Amino acid sequence: MESFLAPCCLLVLDQYEVWDPFWLLGPSKAFGEILKTFKEMSGTKRKLIAIVCIAIFTSIATYSYLYNGKFSFMLGMKNSLCQGIPVNDTITPLRDNRTFIIAPYFDNRKDRMTRVIAIVHHKEVKELYCRFCHPSNGETHISKAEIHVLSERFEFPYGATHLHCPQPEHWDPHYVTIQWSLKDNTEPLPLFEIRNREPGGSLVEFTVCISPMFGEYNNVLQLVQSMEMYKILGAGRVVIYKNSCSPLMEKVLDFYVAEGIVEVIPWPIDSYLRVSSYWHHSMDPKDIGYYGQITALNDCVYRNMYRSRYVLLNDIDEIILPIKYPDWKNMMHYLKGQYPTAAVFFFESHVFPEHVFTPDDPFNISSWRKIPGTNILQHVFREPDKNPVENPRKMIIDPRKVIQQSVHKALQAYGGNVFVPMNVGFLFHCRAAKQPQLPRESLIRDISLWRYNASLVGNVSKVLHQIAL
Repeated sequence: MESFLAPCCLLVLDQYEVWDPFWLLGPSKAFGEILKTFKEMSGTKRKLIAIVCIAIFTSIATYSYLYNGKFSFMLGMKNSLCQGIPVNDTITPLRDNRTFIIAPYFDNRKDRMTRVIAIVHHKEVKELYCRFCHPSNGETHISKAEIHVLSERFEFPYGATHLHCPQPEHWDPHYVTIQWSLKDNTEPLPLFEIRNREPGGSLVEFTVCISPMFGEYNNVLQLVQSMEMYKILGAGRVVIYKNSCSPLMEKVLDFYVAEGIVEVIPWPIDSYLRVSSYWHHSMDPKDIGYYGQITALNDCVYRNMYRSRYVLLNDIDEIILPIKYPDWKNMMHYLKGQYPTAAVFFFESHVFPEHVFTPDDPFNISSWRKIPGTNILQHVFREPDKNPVENPRKMIIDPRKVIQQSVHKALQAYGGNVFVPMNVGFLFHCRAAKQPQLPRESLIRDISLWRYNASLVGNVSKVLHQIAL
């Protein structure tokens, strides 16, 4: 008992200012001197010290138990179960209100880690911690996250971010929570299931990732035409990040979801941040640009990394149009044969102004006129290149080779880039004119889209009839 209580005397001896001389003797001799001093004390003083020491020891033990039940920095420990609230939302704010978690993904392509897609304030978020939980025995492991804010933030204070969370060495976690502070131990914390742990789901050849839909979007006819073109060209899945749309558009999306081609991801980013509909902060000084487009695209890449051989990244009014080949499969078979190690295939964007109609107008179909939106078959005049300004590009990527993604390029990838010549394929973009001052005779007539008109007209009409529009 005396040997047990002697160390506790350190606290009391410190009050008597006799601790420092003892410690100068070295740890082993100091302990002996402390024990000797303790034995020489009167009975009453020894009892008082014993009571104080026991109280201190009990408090420390209790605190240690409660604290370590929640946290073990780079260390494993036992816990009865994985604590936390399972998260089903697409965007989850942390308590700091400066960090928003989208989803964690297992990534062992180079370093064995969990990569968390997130949105953070680029200045105010300095550190974050990843707490893993063992699926069967409740063992936990915490590591400090590496915070990588993507370079293309365009001066907005919040930006798309990848959190790199080193995993435990000897077991595979299935869940993770993200803590903004080591002191953030208030239960329950959000509990995220780590995706891509066991790659599965229906593998398709091509998935189209659509940038966030917002502003009560109601361009119904063009969406249906784009969807039917995607299907003709070989899409097996279309992923749409939906912030808002019209009731009529909701009805169309429900149809395609039921058909099995569309996956709608709720994207309520404006519930948490002041969002801009512009790409640069100088144009609209809000929290984040273009409804978090870059974050959504990164999530879509990882979400489909093992569900799709290729991923296309574009807006709903854009179509990557093959020219030399009839569809994406044949085109990519050729391109992959030519460039087997490539990760990203760029297609140059060409604008077909929606205010310029074809003179004979063979596709002014009466049953389509009542549908809100643009009829892309009526717009076959494209703007010429605006030298020396390069046309923007969109891309088809191999998702297993891309690390970080932006709107017009991959920021990091395990492979090279291919700039696809226009005679092989290009991006058809039917939208408001970028060069509205150009006279009609300066535009270039390009009927590449019409080669699909027989299938497209029939498919669109059938869908509109089935939806009862």
